[in-house]
Amino acid sequence: MLSGTSLLSGGTAGSPFQGPGLRARVAPFAIVAVLAEASLALPSGHESGGAALASVLLLLAAAAGFLLPWSRLPHWMQVLVPLTYTGSVLALDLAAGSTSGVGIVILIPLVWTALFHRRWESVCVVAAIVAVEIISLTPVAAPDAVIARRAVFWASLGTLISVAAHGLRERIRRSQQRSEQLQSRLRELTVLADRDRIAAELRDNVVQRIFTAGLRLQSAASQTPRGDVRGKIEASVDELDQTVRMLRDAIFGLEQRPTERGLRQAITDVCAQLSPAPEISFSGPVDALGADTRAQLVDMLTEALGPVRTNAMAARIDIAAEGESCRAVIEAGPGAAPGAAGTEATEALRGEDFGRVRDRGAAAGIRVDVEAIPDGLRVAWRIPRGSPVAAPRS
Repeated sequence: MLSGTSLLSGGTAGSPFQGPGLRARVAPFAIVAVLAEASLALPSGHESGGAALASVLLLLAAAAGFLLPWSRLPHWMQVLVPLTYTGSVLALDLAAGSTSGVGIVILIPLVWTALFHRRWESVCVVAAIVAVEIISLTPVAAPDAVIARRAVFWASLGTLISVAAHGLRERIRRSQQRSEQLQSRLRELTVLADRDRIAAELRDNVVQRIFTAGLRLQSAASQTPRGDVRGKIEASVDELDQTVRMLRDAIFGLEQRPTERGLRQAITDVCAQLSPAPEISFSGPVDALGADTRAQLVDMLTEALGPVRTNAMAARIDIAAEGESCRAVIEAGPGAAPGAAGTEATEALRGEDFGRVRDRGAAAGIRVDVEAIPDGLRVAWRIPRGSPVAAPRS
C-alpha cells in the first residue's frame, strides 16, 4: 500500500485506490461528482432520463472500483476507473444539455489521473476527454469549427495539466530521495561522532587508568618476595596488559569507518564456516594493513583452515599486525572431544600435510611452519611487507 504522499510524488507500486489517507484523497473529488449528479434535479428544459440513469450507474461503477482487490489485479486495469467516470460525465452532459455547464466536471478524472496515476494513463484519459467533448456536441449539430476548437482546447488543457502535475510529482520524488539521502548521511555522521567520542574516552581515560594500575602492580610485585602472592600479582599484570591490548584493538575498530570492510570482518566470515567456532584474537592495527597483505592472509587462512574444518577440530587463531607485516598462527586440537575420539582426530590432523597453504605461501615467498604441539598442531606464517599475492589455485 502507498500513502497519499508517495503516490503524489510519483510512486507506481501499489494502488491509488487503497492505502492510508484514501478518504482524504477521494473526498474532494467525490463531493464535486455527487453535486454534479444532484444538479440534474434542477429544471433545465432538457429531458433525457436514460442518459441520467447511465450517468448514475457509471458513477457507481467508478466508486465500486475502490473496493476491488487491486493487489491481485493487473496494474493496467487501474486506468479503467477514471475512464469509467469519464463515461459518466459524458452521460451527465448529454442528460443536462451541452449548455448546462455541468460538463466542467470532466476535470475530475483528468486531475485525479495526473495526481495519482502513471503518465500513459493520463494520455488515455486526455484522449477520452477529447472524445467526450466531441460526442457531447453531437445532439446540437455544432459546426465543424466549433467541434475542432473544443477538441484542440481540451487536448491542450489536458496535456498542460498532466505534464505540469507529473513534472511536479517527479520533482517531489527527487526531493524526497535527496532528503532521505541527507538524513541517512546525518545519521551516519552522528554514529561516527559517537564512535569517535567513545574511542577517545577509552583511549584517554580507561586505558590510562588500567595502564597505571598495571605499573603499580608491577612495582608491588618487585617489592614482594617470590611466592604465590608475587605469582598472582604478575598474573594480574599480564591480564591487565592483555586487557589494554584488547581495548586498543576495540578503539581501532571504533575508529574504523562502517563502510570500510576490514580484515577482521573478512577473517570472521572465513571462520564462520568452522564448527566448533574458533577463538580468534587480533593484535595491532590489522585493519590498516595493505590490500595485498590482507588478500594474501585471507587466502592462506582459508587454505590452512581446510583440514581443520574437515576434521572438525577446535582452533585458536591469532592474527598480529606489526607495521606492514602480519603474522598468523593457527593452533588446532581436539577441544572438548572425548579422549579416544580426540586422540584419533588429532592424529588425523597431524597426518595432513597442509600442502595447499604451503604451495600458496611458496608462490609468494612465504614460509609456512607446521609443527606438532601437545594435543594438536600449530600452523604459522608471516607475510612480510610487499609480499606478492599468489594466484588462486583451481
